[in-house]
Amino acid sequence: MTVMEFFGCGLIAFGPPFSMFCLTICKDPIRIIILISAEAEAGLQKVSEVGVQNPVVTDRLTLSYVAGLGFGIMSGAFSLVNVLADAIGPGTVGLHGDSPYFFLASAFTTLAFILLHTFWGIIFFQALDMKNYILLAYVFFCHLSVSALTLFNKSQSYAASIPPIYIITLVTAGLAFKAAGGSFNNVKAACVSRRN
Repeated sequence: MTVMEFFGCGLIAFGPPFSMFCLTICKDPIRIIILISAEAEAGLQKVSEVGVQNPVVTDRLTLSYVAGLGFGIMSGAFSLVNVLADAIGPGTVGLHGDSPYFFLASAFTTLAFILLHTFWGIIFFQALDMKNYILLAYVFFCHLSVSALTLFNKSQSYAASIPPIYIITLVTAGLAFKAAGGSFNNVKAACVSRRN
């Protein structure tokens, strides 16, 4: 049972980010390098082909997405690795009298934070490029709010923390979509072209 819980919680937390990685980043090795070392933008431009601008490195939107996803995966791994290590056994359903939903709540919270870091990266880069201080403040206060909501988890009030975190995640996803240049008309056009 503990092994199933380990894999279940691990896949809840890291399944969607792994899918995002496979669908959007894996096809270009430069993106993997950016994902691993997001701070090395200047160095990557120096080692790219001489005289040719690499559109992956110069595209701020791609850089913000890859850096945000990379930071989200790393922070998620650090926050969940000890919980998953305890979940593997022997025979732990709750830790030291904690709720039996502790592992599941930790996995869903980690997934939300990975997604939020990805969205915050996109919004933050765009806000800096456009000098939009309202979006910068949104990222800062949103991060503070979501982190504060996790304090409910200490008293096992998962219903008070997880739904608001996911509402904030959906709102932030919408803002990131808009910051990336998305619109309802783009979604509608994509759906129509898929049908044809």
